Amino acid sequence: MKNRLKFFQPPALVCAIALGLAQAAHAVLPITHWQQASGARVYLVESHNLPMVDVQIDLDAGSRRDPADKPGLASSAAGQLASGIRAQRGGEGGGQGPYAKALDENQLGEAWADLGASFGASASGDRLSFSLRSLSDADLLGKAAQLAARQMAHPAYPQAVWLRDREKMAAAIRESLTRPGTVAQNRYAEAVYGGHPYGWRSTPESLQRIGVADLQRWHAQALRPCRAVVSVVGDVTRAQADALVTRLLALWPQGKCEVLPAVAEVPELQAAQAIRLPFDSAQAHVLMGQPGHKRSDPDFFALMLGNHILGGGGFTSRLTEQVREKRGLSYSVYSYFSPALHAGAFTVGLQTRPDQAAQAVAVAHEVVQTFVREGPTEAELQAAKSNLVGGFALRIDSNRKLLDNVANIAWNQLPLDYLDRWTENMAKVTTADVRRAFARVLQPGRMVTVVVGGTPL
Repeated sequence: MKNRLKFFQPPALVCAIALGLAQAAHAVLPITHWQQASGARVYLVESHNLPMVDVQIDLDAGSRRDPADKPGLASSAAGQLASGIRAQRGGEGGGQGPYAKALDENQLGEAWADLGASFGASASGDRLSFSLRSLSDADLLGKAAQLAARQMAHPAYPQAVWLRDREKMAAAIRESLTRPGTVAQNRYAEAVYGGHPYGWRSTPESLQRIGVADLQRWHAQALRPCRAVVSVVGDVTRAQADALVTRLLALWPQGKCEVLPAVAEVPELQAAQAIRLPFDSAQAHVLMGQPGHKRSDPDFFALMLGNHILGGGGFTSRLTEQVREKRGLSYSVYSYFSPALHAGAFTVGLQTRPDQAAQAVAVAHEVVQTFVREGPTEAELQAAKSNLVGGFALRIDSNRKLLDNVANIAWNQLPLDYLDRWTENMAKVTTADVRRAFARVLQPGRMVTVVVGGTPL
């Protein structure tokens, strides 16, 4: 049984959660930050309304560091951490008695279920992330930390399980390529990122090149306490949080922390590209865009606010008004930025009838071009501010969302009062700020346009 168990919350606890989070959403969120002797950076928000603790550990070991011939290595290795734990002797594994026994994938899932806790690992473009959720009861939390520490540090990576899961993954990829949306996303990423790892995608062939030795080698290189960025939200004090983090990282390799090699930036597009791929589908899938901005961009708020007006605000956005409401070319049309350590894509997406694809692309492109040139009106700006500021509480109305925000601050090294000043920073943005930011970041004349299905552009 794979470790995909949900944390059980009895009805009384659900009510307490709702009350506690409603109070937290309207309160200042003080974040405490310190660095351990190991080099691990810890960020803590104490929340004693609920007997619960959430932890996220992030490392610079995401897919941007995959070997060029083995895309998907980080994601595969992280996923296989649920496949079992090796045995350890003595106190090395933190188990009972002189021997910490091995656990296969079923036994590991049962161990987490017995604790009423959950643990997971995943790899995104930038980060390898571990997440732990447990009740804050000292005994339960201690056992959960012990099990998580073993699972992170001593994965079994059994050959039979990897071969089984690798074939399942390959089959899922082959099935996904029968859908026009997946074909469009893959070709779009490849064109926008121009060979950068952000644009790499696993294939059945690339998965075949990944063996257990690759998983083990990746694991041996990825985990170092000195590179860990740890976010903790919940019912613990600073001293308890520090001890918890120490326990979680105790089994990781210690010693010198070498500087990781730099990853090249996303190359700028030099010219527009129009790519049409034939596909027998009822709808043409359209994606248009270019590399956008990093998360560290000083115009982050202006770009967020401007995109809400352009295509991120649903039925109130310009793209919806022009493409859907005025011309009926698409039921849904949207735009978004994907800021990361490197310039994530700015993307416009829609689906339309194949015979209307060229017209829909032309209209969407004109809307983007006009917005970049002229920016928003004052009325649009104020309406967007009201919408975003009014919905701010929904960004932190659960432990998971709060943890995500703390981890965002920690990973991107944002000011500790980032959440407290979020509405203030949004309120400062002017129409001139949005126009200047969009004119600097976007070049409509050099965008990639991918249409899967439909008529030639």
